[in-house]
Amino acid sequence: MASPTDLRTEGALPVLRRVFGYDAFRGFQQDVIDHVVDGGDALVLMPTGGGKSLCYQIPALVRDGVAVVVSPLIALMQDQVDALTAVGVRAGFLNSTQSLDARRRVEAAFVAGELDLLYLAPEALGVRSTLALLDRGRISLFAIDEAHCVSQWGHDFRPDYLALSMLHERWPQVPRIALTATATSATRTEIASRLKLDDARHFVASFDRPNIQYRIVPKREPRKQLLALLRDEHPGDAGIVYCLSRASVDKTAEFLVANGIAALPYHAGLDATTRAANQQRFLREDGLVMVATIAFGMGIDKPDVRFVAHLDLPKSVEGYYQETGRAGRDGLPSTAWLAYGLQDVVQQRKMIETSDGDLAHRRNLAAHLDAMLALCETVRCRRVQLLEYFGETSTPACGNCDTCLNPPESWDGTVAAQKLLSTVFRLDRERNQRFGAGHCIDILLGKHNDKISQHGHDSLTVFGIGSELSEAEWRGVVRQLLAEGLLAVEGDYGTLALTDTSADVLGRRRTVTMRREPERPTSSRSSKPRGSATVVAELTPTAAPVFERLRGWRATTAKEQGVPAYVIFHDATLRQIANDAPSTLAELSRVSGVGENKLAKYGEQILAVLASA
Repeated sequence: MASPTDLRTEGALPVLRRVFGYDAFRGFQQDVIDHVVDGGDALVLMPTGGGKSLCYQIPALVRDGVAVVVSPLIALMQDQVDALTAVGVRAGFLNSTQSLDARRRVEAAFVAGELDLLYLAPEALGVRSTLALLDRGRISLFAIDEAHCVSQWGHDFRPDYLALSMLHERWPQVPRIALTATATSATRTEIASRLKLDDARHFVASFDRPNIQYRIVPKREPRKQLLALLRDEHPGDAGIVYCLSRASVDKTAEFLVANGIAALPYHAGLDATTRAANQQRFLREDGLVMVATIAFGMGIDKPDVRFVAHLDLPKSVEGYYQETGRAGRDGLPSTAWLAYGLQDVVQQRKMIETSDGDLAHRRNLAAHLDAMLALCETVRCRRVQLLEYFGETSTPACGNCDTCLNPPESWDGTVAAQKLLSTVFRLDRERNQRFGAGHCIDILLGKHNDKISQHGHDSLTVFGIGSELSEAEWRGVVRQLLAEGLLAVEGDYGTLALTDTSADVLGRRRTVTMRREPERPTSSRSSKPRGSATVVAELTPTAAPVFERLRGWRATTAKEQGVPAYVIFHDATLRQIANDAPSTLAELSRVSGVGENKLAKYGEQILAVLASA
């Protein structure tokens, strides 16, 4: 590969081709890169898999000095450095996992200008010795990755990020680029303010991930529903399953393993060694399922995650988008699947009421939850609703989410809502009692059980007036009333209570339109998720076995080198090689993702695999 000096005289596009093996930039990548290379500050919003990293990696190779990348992902810094080293970029990191000797070698390389990129955790910049080290080197730019972590109203706030405004104060001439995959316009404003990026140019890409199929299903037996999804639609695929609690993570992982699915748990209750080992296995092995709390996933650069499943309701649309975005980074068809039920709404509302913080904080949490509930309950295209949340309007229906493929019905639920609200009203005002959703539904269905008899609720005028709906349908009514704020959850036991707007429904001044779930859930076996326009063609019959041989070679090579398989090549690159069947190094060099360094390192091996196919 060209020397660092040569790269700095070539410009951005030749570096993209020679180092990373791509012929053209995507979207506004080149605009961002040119702006930063020229010394400008930038705030970049680009979806996961959209190529954010190149927006600072290429300027790091073109500008004089060392790019300092601020990242909260200590556990992944080694993999990030390995991926850059594989394409011939001089990269290093400094964090608490290193030995003293390793740290000294990286520090010496930085001072000598023998690095292109140096990765640091944000807390390191609060240490005097780190600042003194940076003062001794020549810094080309600061890249602040996962910049949404600076937002105190966001879904992944990190206090150490608040101190990063000092970068501009201490090194005012060094350009800064802040990058994130998830931020509303309000969060963007907060990021710019807190990082002193008020004069930075904003680059905002579409949040659309067309290769991801969004699906939200009624929660019945969620683990069995999940198992069916994995067996029927994603056998042998890598994926992530998110659960709200540590106990649920453990039980779900055990359930999947007992049913023949290779699954690993990840949560803060596990010791650090086990967490690190499970994360490394997920990154390095094919076909593993990681069952995790939301503590897992940020910065995971595994491109072939084919599904992300949620067994519990996310707290916000931002969190949901960030988590589902970990699927399909390679642009190939992937699934975002969520099982959602009444208890999720009750639990989340209760968590907000009992959360720390002032009234404004609780209102902000409630607003985030309301937006997430609206996405779950919509009868419109899920993708349209999701994109509108992030400020993208006039988007046509995608034809690829569950509401497009199997449209739900809407029905006039005003009378049902009045019956449910009347039951809550009578329990509260006539008996001075409050109960949860299950008991209220039993009253409406006219069930005779010990609890109803004990309290004399079979004498209420609403007893048995709801027989036209099933128990599951009544739970849907409760869920949607909670989602619209027409009903509230109070107390430690999740009892139901009326809100200020309940009277409008009871007084017939407001109608309530509800969603009726389709009888048959969408199956991607009948309608597969569609890929993005940049995805390579489907494998031909003759290419399919070649692709598997290439994957086997890649797995062996990655294991020998102790790096994740995607550091060698992405699946999309191997697919193109299998389809194109190059017979010379020159032909192989024209495959997207094969740069000069990888061609020199792996080219003959790949041609040997192809020759033996």
